[in-house]
Amino acid sequence: MLFFYRLAINFIFLISPIIIIFRIFKKKEDPKRFFEKIGKFNKKNVNKNLIWFHGSSVGEILSIVPLIEKLEKRKNIKKILITSNTLSSAKIIKKLKLKKTFHQFFPLDTEYLVEKFLNHWKPRAAFFVESEIWPNMIIKIKEKNIPLILLNARITKKSFQRWISILSFSKKIFKEFDLCLGQNNKTCNYLKILGAKNIKKIGNLKFSQSISEFKNVSSLKIKKRLKKKKIIFSAISTHEGEELFCGKVHANLKKRYKNIISIIIPRHIHRAHEIKQELNLSGLKLHLHSSNRQISSNTDIYLVDTFGETKSFLKLSKIAFMGKSIYAHGGQNPLEAARLGNRIVCGPNIENFVEVYDFLEKVGISTKIKSYKDLENLVVKFDRKKNYSQQIIKKLAYTGNQILLNNEKEINKYC
Repeated sequence: MLFFYRLAINFIFLISPIIIIFRIFKKKEDPKRFFEKIGKFNKKNVNKNLIWFHGSSVGEILSIVPLIEKLEKRKNIKKILITSNTLSSAKIIKKLKLKKTFHQFFPLDTEYLVEKFLNHWKPRAAFFVESEIWPNMIIKIKEKNIPLILLNARITKKSFQRWISILSFSKKIFKEFDLCLGQNNKTCNYLKILGAKNIKKIGNLKFSQSISEFKNVSSLKIKKRLKKKKIIFSAISTHEGEELFCGKVHANLKKRYKNIISIIIPRHIHRAHEIKQELNLSGLKLHLHSSNRQISSNTDIYLVDTFGETKSFLKLSKIAFMGKSIYAHGGQNPLEAARLGNRIVCGPNIENFVEVYDFLEKVGISTKIKSYKDLENLVVKFDRKKNYSQQIIKKLAYTGNQILLNNEKEINKYC
């Protein structure tokens, strides 16, 4: 199996110039930095005490930021290298302005590029985040006796079924990890079957909060634009059908409240005009955020059709409906909304985040609904509760801090 994998990855390497040019055209690659993926580095390694973290994209990188912030304070750690595969994750790291930490793109997983990468950076320890499994890199790391840790490990049922179909190969790869810190029981069970040895359930690092995560989140401009309208709830990462679902809730709530407005932030903003038409037909008045105009007094729905401003809106709301959970399947990660003090509401289809939602439900932060009437009743119920947002923030901060400390404790001997 390893032979065929190497054959395939070398073929990808041969045609990589074509792939990269296409991705630059699609604005998915940095035209100045794409060479990092094929063995050219924009920095020299002048420090022996370098540790290395690798995560696929934005979600994985953001999950380790609280841990990175703690490690940066240690005198024995001179540099922290973070690698990732996507342009968006590189931009996120640049915005964080960490002192000892820098970013490079992860190389293609060929034997030649992997060897060149490890010889250049000489990491003291390597931490792969969630489900980042690259056979050539893993094998070469262990050949060089570099400690290898799978951090915040997460294996879905779908990926487990792929790995178990090539079980002998899977065992060859997963046994190389010195330590696997699993997010949940399901992942820990999967890792055991796949051949991992030192496995510990430690909790999901996404519960932890970065020092700077919400530091610069401002809602002042939005507040001014909304004038004195009362935000009744926010709907986050909605998919087709869910906007109309939320529109029905708003229409009924108008009978109870005066001067209210609901925020909808669709998962795919290119659907904005389609959503506007659909809700206008149902008798609701919409305002597009991108218009940069003051809202009219009869506005019902404020539709956010721009990127990167979700936190500012969540900071103003008390209740967040998480999309991809009513008509679409899988759910969306609710932790960002909860950390900003929102009561979480979701539909029944949340299989991608079952344990996260189970925990939030257990501590009284999240509720599942089946109909728009359920959502309407919850909004009325929790709108009456005072200081509820601060209670949510405190509960999550405590849980996240415990998970962060436990992760730090486990990886101490490798740093």
